Order: sequence, then structure tokens, then C-alpha cells
Amino acid sequence: MKTLPAALTAHLASGATTLCWCWRLTRHDGASFGFTDHDRNVVFDGTIFEAMSGFSASEIKETVGLNVDNLDVTGAVSSQSLSDNDLAGGLFDDAGVEIFRVNWADPAQRVLTRSGSLGEVRRSGGAFTAEVRGLAHYLQQPKGRLYQFTCDADLGDARCGVNLALAVYKGAGAVTALNSPRVFNASGLASFAGNWFQRGLLSWTSGANAGLSMEVKRHDVSAGVVQIELWQAMAQAIAVADQFTLAAGCDKQFATCKNKFSNLVNFRGFAQMPGNDFVTAGVKRNGPNDGTTL
Repeated sequence: MKTLPAALTAHLASGATTLCWCWRLTRHDGASFGFTDHDRNVVFDGTIFEAMSGFSASEIKETVGLNVDNLDVTGAVSSQSLSDNDLAGGLFDDAGVEIFRVNWADPAQRVLTRSGSLGEVRRSGGAFTAEVRGLAHYLQQPKGRLYQFTCDADLGDARCGVNLALAVYKGAGAVTALNSPRVFNASGLASFAGNWFQRGLLSWTSGANAGLSMEVKRHDVSAGVVQIELWQAMAQAIAVADQFTLAAGCDKQFATCKNKFSNLVNFRGFAQMPGNDFVTAGVKRNGPNDGTTL
């Protein structure tokens, strides 16, 4: 149940209203952005809510219980507020969202109708569609540790303990040839064996994608030629001579932790847990005299 300010209640009861919707996004780095469906900017709480043509929201779907309530917000990507690079780089991932109903003629008359976080963002050309998830979304996230065969730590974090700054786990190179938007040949990595950076992280240090990162799907070495394949195409086109750094990858297996990182003491999986073959195996025992099994 929302309690409306007295002035806003009186405005709604007047029968002639000047209302608009305002959305405020707050990223994890503290940067905040405001948008409104009104045709002029609206200002309150130190935030300028920009009037964006075509910026609109679907109906809010609200359910009883702990189901995730959500709505979709659509609009245009603008260099002044939402840039394609920022969206692709994940700067808006899980950003906080506040939705206000505001009297644009007197912004002091407003009510916070919804709060949540930004979910999936889909881009198409110069436009985007963003999913806004309700707070119940966090109640559906797994918490604590999982009993599983593979390690549940992230390579290089405090639980893992591997120092990714060491030269053996870090490389730097440059693009020498492009094979596709996701695949390119690279220099500077000749001292590393193939697959060393598979599942690792590539961070661009120059070029149009400088400051952005992407996971490595494949790292091949054939006849002295190093080839890197990324999991997804970058937001901007990769160019020859673009420079990058690479961090070693881990498949979270027991043998990899032991042989590649010499870090068995910090392995966070349960390598001896029985698998499906153990559960479905039949019981066998030797016969009394002839060594047969029953």
C-alpha cells in the first residue's frame, strides 16, 4: 500500500492532472541517470530526468507471492546518457532502478511506485530494450556454496588465491589479422601453450574497445600462429594493431587446479563425489567358488 503525499492526493482528486513517469538508474560505480516520458526535463533529488523521445515502458506485471515482477523499458541509445559501449561493457548490469509517478508541474508532488534492478538489456541498432526486475528477483538467487564436482571459486579471488598478476598467468599482445568479428590472430603470446588462455579474460588496452573486456572461448597455437576466439563480438569493430592483455583461464577441474596452477590446497570443489555412473551401477560380488559375479 502506497501512502501518497497530501498535495499529490489533492492533485489527483482535481480531475485535471499533469503527471509523467520518471526512471532513475544508479550504477554500481555510483553514476546515476534520469529519464522521463514527459516532453521536457524534470528535476528533483539532484537528478535531471531527461526528456527522451521514444523512451517508454510496458505495463508493470505484479504477482502475489515471490514471483519476479518486471516490466520492459525501451528507448534510444544516446551518447549523452546511454552509450552503446557502456551497455556492452556491462556498466549497467544489475543497476538500481527507481520508478516515480511525478506531477511535472510541481515535482515535489511525487511518489516512488517501484524499485528494483536492471536485468537483461537487448540492443538492436541504435535502440535498446531493458528488463526491470522487482526486488523479489534477489530471493531467487542461489546463496552459499553448492555441493558439486567442480570448483565454485572465481580464478584469482580471495578463496582461490592464485595471483593473476604473475607473468606466468598474464600475457599481452596485439591483433595481427582478423578472421571474423570474434576471431583474430595475435602477436606477443608465442611463449604460451595453446589453451592456456581458454576461458580467461581479454581486456582491450587500445583501439575502439579500450577499457572493455570479453571472455576467451578458444586459444589455439598452430605452426607458430596464435589465434584467439572470443565468446561474443565486441561492441566496436576490432582492428589490426589493437592491443590487449590476457589472464589465464580455468575450467575449474581438479586436475587443472593441480597441474596448471599448483593450487590444490585451495580447490573448492568436491572431486571425490560420486557421479551418475555410481548411482546407476548394479551391485556385484564374487561367487562362492568359481569367481563368477552375481
